[in-house]
Amino acid sequence: MLIVILLGIFLILHGLVHLLYAGQSWRLFELRPGMLWPDGSWLFSKLTGEAATRFLASISLALAALGFVAGGVGLFLNQDGWRPVAVGAAVLSTAIFIVFWDGKLQSLDEKGGVGVLVNLAILVFLLFYNLLPG
Repeated sequence: MLIVILLGIFLILHGLVHLLYAGQSWRLFELRPGMLWPDGSWLFSKLTGEAATRFLASISLALAALGFVAGGVGLFLNQDGWRPVAVGAAVLSTAIFIVFWDGKLQSLDEKGGVGVLVNLAILVFLLFYNLLPG
């Protein structure tokens, strides 16, 4: 079924994008020159400092990536638990970008704004449309 293939690939690719943000937050590389995300997090930066904030963001994003990839692979393998895994990954990802946001509306695309919209679309699709197995 084409929808299964497309959604599975989409979930896996969305998870891999989270690994890019994990690398950015850990300062392994820069996604864009001068991109400082997650520095200045409204919740963590003052509480834990920037280095700990970046570490927490990296680990959290890796977990969300694992969830998306597991959801996509589970869908391909017709596993019963793929849907709650994908939903959980979307919720976790959205929470990550909210708590590591700096509170400013400038450059939301660099701070996970597009990812949050994608997560919301995934949630709506998975929660309200029963077009897929599981």
